Amino acid sequence: MAVLTGLNPNKVFQYFEELSGIPRGSKKEEKVSEYLANFGRSRGLETIQDQALNVIIKKEATAGYEDVPTIILQGHMDMVWEKNLDTKFDFETEGLNLEIDGDFIKAKGTTLGADNGIAVAFALAVLDSSDIPHPKLEVLITSDEETGMSGAIALDGGLLEGKHLFNIDTEEEGEIYVSCAGGNRTTVTVPVVYTTTPNSKFYNISIRGLFGGHSGVEIHMQRGNSNKIMGRILMAISEEIEINLVEINGGSKTNAIPREGDSVIGVNSKDIQKLEEIITKIKKDLLEEQRVSDPKLKITLTEVETTPKTMDAESTKKVINMIYLYPNGVQRMSLDIEGLVETSLNLGVVTTEKSGVVLQSAIRSSVDASKTQLTKEVEILARVVGADFEQGATYPAWKYNPNSKLQEMALEVHEKTTGKKAGIKAIHAGLECGLLGEKLPDCDMISFGPNMFDVHTPEEKLSISSTENVWNFFLNLLKESKNYL
Repeated sequence: MAVLTGLNPNKVFQYFEELSGIPRGSKKEEKVSEYLANFGRSRGLETIQDQALNVIIKKEATAGYEDVPTIILQGHMDMVWEKNLDTKFDFETEGLNLEIDGDFIKAKGTTLGADNGIAVAFALAVLDSSDIPHPKLEVLITSDEETGMSGAIALDGGLLEGKHLFNIDTEEEGEIYVSCAGGNRTTVTVPVVYTTTPNSKFYNISIRGLFGGHSGVEIHMQRGNSNKIMGRILMAISEEIEINLVEINGGSKTNAIPREGDSVIGVNSKDIQKLEEIITKIKKDLLEEQRVSDPKLKITLTEVETTPKTMDAESTKKVINMIYLYPNGVQRMSLDIEGLVETSLNLGVVTTEKSGVVLQSAIRSSVDASKTQLTKEVEILARVVGADFEQGATYPAWKYNPNSKLQEMALEVHEKTTGKKAGIKAIHAGLECGLLGEKLPDCDMISFGPNMFDVHTPEEKLSISSTENVWNFFLNLLKESKNYL
């Protein structure tokens, strides 16, 4: 039985629920891309599906709008797959378990995927309409936005003719976004040597209960990062007793602030009491530090089965030093725009692999030189520790356009629609507008969206009333376009 039946706007929530039933994690978009392509073809609309799984669906103008310039509607099909470690759910085979909680839609125990399923739902609802006035539309739904924007990178801009673009990928009703940070991904691999274990007792250190969040939207809130917290714990222990790492793992996405982590260590029997004393002390310090941002933080020490091999002393030291020294969080605030984070880094994922211990991070900055400098810091740190460094996907910042017609239109239409003035904002999170600006020269762009909270976490929620408000604003943008463009 459909969960969202009866909510307004009806078609938007109908398509959002359909999308929620399709596995669509980043780099796992085959099914949702095919769904979107079939949607367009079944309605007789010009539909393009490229090798990167991007989908473009075009719809001709309605009567009276034939001479209005084409508008591109843009969002991304993939979502962040995040759940708590104790949640039994298979993202690759199961549809999301939606539920309504007051004014909010949530997914039970997992991320909701309103980032950016709501943009796709808006676009499908317009494409499926017969009574919404609009100019010619080009709907562009990209793949793999969340892990490096590879869909937008692969896009052939020549497939689109529009010079005006609505990106529906921000999370704050009443704000028109006109600029965003650029970013890149980095991977550091610390090679390790394994040895026959000299230890007689083994313990798992676990971190649970952190709030997490979107590394571009909530990074300034100073929420705890499980990987950095684990680094502090291990450093505190290793400074007082000899330990050998067995494995360390934390986080699952570079663009999500990691909420959980585990490490297994070996210790000598004579040091068990001291280990417990160190854990008690560092736990007290961390709980006090995180009492406002993460009041549910839990740190536990549990004895586990003996393992035949551990990392040797030198490898253990290298891994702990790397995690402890790795930069994280806000690095610089903007001096141009009050309250805007200029440059940040999120140490999102730490895993133990055959190649060694792998650290993956997301770097963001609205200043290209600062992004390059921070990336170089990570590279040099890796070199000093004796680790391998690799820079992954990179994307440019979206620069503010002071001559934008869309900004003027959005501000005036928003006030006419709601009676309230909209704000003009820049965002530290990465939007595809920077890349699309390179693919579509001279394209005028704005970004907007309904209220969402706690995206990239299992607490993600979408406001029902805000979705309706932004839908009405969106419809009026299309309707009024002939008076502005």
